[in-house]
Amino acid sequence: MKQRWMHAAAAATVVAWFGLAPMVASAQGGTIRIIVPFAPAGSSDVLARVLQAPLQEELKQTVIIENHPGAGTNIGTREVAHTTPDGSTLLLTSSAFVVNPALYKNVPYDFAKDFSPIALLPVAPNVFAVNPEKSGINSVADLVAGAKANPQKLNYSSPGNGTTPQLTMELFKLKASLNVTNIPYNGGGPATQALMGGTVDVLSTALPGALAQIRAGNMNGIALTTTKRWPTLPNVPTFSEVGYPDITLNTEHFFLAPAGTPQAIVDRLSKAMLAALSREDVKKRLFEVGYLQVAEGPAAAKARIANDVAFYKDLITNAKIPQIE
Repeated sequence: MKQRWMHAAAAATVVAWFGLAPMVASAQGGTIRIIVPFAPAGSSDVLARVLQAPLQEELKQTVIIENHPGAGTNIGTREVAHTTPDGSTLLLTSSAFVVNPALYKNVPYDFAKDFSPIALLPVAPNVFAVNPEKSGINSVADLVAGAKANPQKLNYSSPGNGTTPQLTMELFKLKASLNVTNIPYNGGGPATQALMGGTVDVLSTALPGALAQIRAGNMNGIALTTTKRWPTLPNVPTFSEVGYPDITLNTEHFFLAPAGTPQAIVDRLSKAMLAALSREDVKKRLFEVGYLQVAEGPAAAKARIANDVAFYKDLITNAKIPQIE
């Protein structure tokens, strides 16, 4: 009886391995698509493109980045959730992933059941910026005074509903008792262009998408969510410095695979991503374009996701932000 059981177990192991082998092989040999559910030039897109070449080198296979924006990231996220779980199609997304379960009435994915976390990636501070030639606003004090003098008149662009830049402004409005209208876009790039073109009065976005324009003097940063001033933006104060110490939301980033992806593939992808993030040239480049270093594996990413879903649910409720149909 014991011998029969051992033969059965061995056979099951062989069957399991041969069932897994094609997927492991595909993850090690073919092209990997990383879906970014935002338009180009936002923080998730910039991060993905900085990491593309180092990740290719670590994995020794081709990695391509595809932007699939729309519906507050739900379109691209749903696509990855429903793809074949063989490691060939992955998701690199922002905090919108953990915000949307509370923000949307019908979310086309289950954050806990539809994805396998691979890594927790660098975070991007959020920034308020203005085009002083268009709006006449030069500081947070000007923004507050203008919004209170002209209720419902001022507006701001954000990378989309449910992004932390949008929630940063909504939290600021709550703390300062303001009424400023959100104009959501499909990413930080279009939101920034709206400010540059004078379509909106204020921009709330992640720092990587705005840093170059602020440094070039094309727009003025008026507040950052960091605990201290950014070294290359010495004239941009933190929210704490201008009287709002509770405005500390940063844009987090997650690297995810569809649920059901074999653990061997998840582990290989995580190891490669963490190795890429540990390289000094990558750290330097990420800091130069506006990211704070974070690099943790699947367990830390899973824990952070669960914690953030609960945090943003409370924030959305307390800020009385209506759910989106």
